[in-house]
Order: sequence, then C-alpha cells, then structure tokens
Amino acid sequence: MTTLATPQVATTWNIDPAHSVAEFKVKHMMISNVKGQFAKVSGTLTLDESELTNSRIDTLIEAASIETRDAQRDAHLKSPDFFDVEKFPTLAFKSSRISLVRDGELAVDGDLTIRGLTRKVTFKVEGPTPPAKDPWGNTRVAVSATTKINRKDFGLTWNAALETGGILVGDEVTITLDIQFVKA
Repeated sequence: MTTLATPQVATTWNIDPAHSVAEFKVKHMMISNVKGQFAKVSGTLTLDESELTNSRIDTLIEAASIETRDAQRDAHLKSPDFFDVEKFPTLAFKSSRISLVRDGELAVDGDLTIRGLTRKVTFKVEGPTPPAKDPWGNTRVAVSATTKINRKDFGLTWNAALETGGILVGDEVTITLDIQFVKA
C-alpha cells in the first residue's frame, strides 16, 4: 500500500509597518548605548507552519527613515559618512536557511545588505507566535529577531578619536527586529 505525503502548504504574510520596528544600538563614546530605529520596514514571510525550516523571509528597510531622536545626528547618519541614503536608499535582508534551535527559537541565516555590501548574518528569532485574528478579521503572527554585526563590514567606517582616548562610535551594532505580519 502506498501512502501519500500530506502536501506542504506555505502561506504568504506581509509585514505590517505600523506594528513593526527595526532598531539598532551602538556604543557612544565607549560609555553608553545610543539607539535608533528605521520607521519604514516592508517585506514578506513565506510561512510553512508544518515545517518552519522551509519558511523564508525578505525584508526591505528605507535608509532615509532612520530616527535617533536627534535631527543633527540623523542628518549625519543619512550622509555619505554613514548610510549614504542618496546612493543606497535601502537596507535588505533575505533569508537563506532557517533552523530550529529549540521550541520557540529559530536561527535565521541570510544575506544582509547595507551600503551595497552584502554579508552573511544569523538572526536569533523568537516566534513566530501562534496566528491570531485582529478585530477586522485579519490573521497575524509576530517575531522578534536579534543579531550583532561589525558596522565596518558594511562600509560604515566613519569615526572620531576622543581626547581621552578611545573612539566616538563603537564598531559592534546590535540589530533588533520586532515584526508583525498580516496574512495575505
């Protein structure tokens, strides 16, 4: 007797930009963290609920949407010294492999592109949450993802030496994504 395997059905989910945030933090003057976020995040999740490792994600972030609560700093971050938003208007992430670390935690490997430079990174991901219906009948899931990068690997090399020794901007950047998806 031949048994037919149950077909895998993947569903498409779109990032809800009103309920999603891409944040970063980096050491300032070697003493404290400065945080910022990108207000415009878009992308899709192709979700295989029966086998999460078959899922994939593509995310796009508008570089000019950077906000750090300081207009002068934001302008500098948009300049050629940092993100050069005129030449490189987006940051992107495209997953290449998803693996289960333990129940409720995934490792999502993929290509992160900043300033036109693409590097392999791994996000530690919590989720996705169980699907939930919103008051308007849409189905939603969410994930929280974190990774650390060296900004110099992406051409973000600007810095200034401090009189007391050390540097103004740290090299290690923590990226945190809190993303909510709506089923298409």
